[in-house]
Amino acid sequence: MYTPPAFAMDQDAALALVEARRFATLVSPSRRGDGGSGLQATALPLLLDRTETGWRLLGHIARANPHWRDFDPAASSLAIFDGGDAYVSPSWYPAKALHHKVVPTWNYRQVHIHGRLSVTEDPALLMDIITGLTTREEAGLPSPWAVTDAPADFIAAQLRGIVGLVLTVERVEGKAKLSQNRPPADRASVAKALAGRLDIPVPDQGDGD
Repeated sequence: MYTPPAFAMDQDAALALVEARRFATLVSPSRRGDGGSGLQATALPLLLDRTETGWRLLGHIARANPHWRDFDPAASSLAIFDGGDAYVSPSWYPAKALHHKVVPTWNYRQVHIHGRLSVTEDPALLMDIITGLTTREEAGLPSPWAVTDAPADFIAAQLRGIVGLVLTVERVEGKAKLSQNRPPADRASVAKALAGRLDIPVPDQGDGD
């Protein structure tokens, strides 16, 4: 990912975004030699998991989805997490009134997780994956649902319809393009304009250092 130094996120910030956003697009190179696109892409929730040797992303995919059968395990796959985006108008910059040397842009946050993808059909690991994903998403709900609320034979049948995915993390890239390259007054004005459009509090812009 092209990332000028001003927009680079450190690994802790990037992983925090992954845990907050949770839903990703998984892209893998295909093993096909039939002249197809050469890529497989699937949108899915992923669970960030810390192991003794590093990080991994856990998820599952429908057995009918060809992605899990047709990817190259020797090549790197990519999980893309979108951290939100917004158009930035030149009219929001105080600098526009001074010299008019401004143009539109787009602010956004995004994290790319590179790693080796593997699949699992082990029922115990599949149960761990769906339990972890469900527990995460149900947390804080008035009446959290648990996998164990459903009949065991029903869950076992559901597990036969999915395949587990494990992405062993090799590289984390995070980019937060949030007008850091603009003067402090411009940054503050953009934050105020976006807060009004999105109905969110205006963040502290700091002193620009």
